[in-house]
Amino acid sequence: MVQRKGEGSRGEAPERARGLRERAKKVIEKLRELYPDARLELEFDNAFQLLIEAILAAQESDKKVNELRKELFKKYKGPEDFVRVPLDELERDISSINFYRRKAKLIKKCCEALIKEFGGEIPRSVEEMVKLPGVGRKTANMVLGGAFGLPAIIVDRHVLRVSQRIGFTKEKDPDKVEFELMDIVPKEHWTTFSFLLLNHGKNVCTAKNPRCEECPICELCESCKVRL
Repeated sequence: MVQRKGEGSRGEAPERARGLRERAKKVIEKLRELYPDARLELEFDNAFQLLIEAILAAQESDKKVNELRKELFKKYKGPEDFVRVPLDELERDISSINFYRRKAKLIKKCCEALIKEFGGEIPRSVEEMVKLPGVGRKTANMVLGGAFGLPAIIVDRHVLRVSQRIGFTKEKDPDKVEFELMDIVPKEHWTTFSFLLLNHGKNVCTAKNPRCEECPICELCESCKVRL
C-alpha cells in the first residue's frame, strides 16, 4: 500500500482525530472553570445590533464599539434607519471608529440587502448571512452564536492564535480553521468553545508574552510544553 505523505500507518489519522477530540473536551472543561461566564465582549440587545457592531469592530476594540453603541442605537433602530440616512451623516455618527468611511458604506449596503433579500430580518444560517455585504463567516458565526445561541465556531484572531498554539490546527486561513475545529469540537459546544478561546486569548494566551506558567491548559497545549 502506498502511504500518504505524513501518514505513518492506516490508523494514524483516525487515531489522531480521536486524540484531538478528547483534548478539545478537556480544554473546554478546564477553561470553563477559569471563565464560567465566557461570552462576547460586545454589548447588544438583539441580533441586528450585533451584526452592525461586528462590522464596526473590524480592526477596532470592542470597548470603543461599546462606547459608540449607546448613542448609535438611540438613533438607528433598524436597517431602514441606516438606509434612509445620508452617507455623510452616518459617517459623522461613527467617526470615532477606525475606517469609519468604509464601514459606513458597508453598513448601508448590508442594510439594503437585509431589507431586499430577507425582509429586514437577520437570517439564521451562515450560508444566507454571508450574502450580505461586509459579512464573512466570522461575523455570521458571531451573530448566530452570540445572538441566537446556535452552534457556531467563531474564528477571530484570538481563537485562531490559541487553536494554533494548542495544536488543533496548522492552518492560517480562518475559514479552513473553522472547518477543522467543527470536526474536533462537539457541535453542542461550538459556541462555548469559541467564547472560551476568545477570552483566553485576550487574558492569558496573548499574542505577545503569553503567560504559559499560569495557563490551566498548559499540559494540553503543544506550544506551552515547548515554552516552559
